[in-house]
Amino acid sequence: MKKLILCAICAICGLTAQAQAKFGHVNTQEIIQAMPEFTTARTEIENLTKQYEADLKSMQDELQKKGEAFDKEQATLPDNIKQRRQQELQDMYQKIQQSFQDNQQALQRAQQEKMAAIQTKVIDAIKAVGQAGNYVYIMEMGAGIPYISTTLSEDVTAQVKTKLGLK
Repeated sequence: MKKLILCAICAICGLTAQAQAKFGHVNTQEIIQAMPEFTTARTEIENLTKQYEADLKSMQDELQKKGEAFDKEQATLPDNIKQRRQQELQDMYQKIQQSFQDNQQALQRAQQEKMAAIQTKVIDAIKAVGQAGNYVYIMEMGAGIPYISTTLSEDVTAQVKTKLGLK
């Protein structure tokens, strides 16, 4: 009878140990910054920004030249031509403003598209590490969680990096 009770206690202890929940935490910012895709995306966005800035600068220079030319000859122009040139300058100014807004939206869209692909890849790697390690929950360190116990929760950042082929 004692052996039966002892076996039952051992079995219950074994099940309890197996049923203990595993928690992990990860620093996705560190992972993303280590990814070559992030570096490439950042470079592409910077190049696109420079291109847009150069285009706007060119448009602004052209507007300034036309404005200065108009100021010099304004006194000698007939009223109808003066009004037409003022309208042309106003149209150019509005075109520059619209281009600036369009460029900002295009940059934001490009950045969101590039980051979405990177984030999806990281999330998939976290899921794979979580499933392979039988984790109940893997928390993001930078998600505003005020405290994560590093003794009760395992840092899986290195495992996720390995899964993504990063060092």
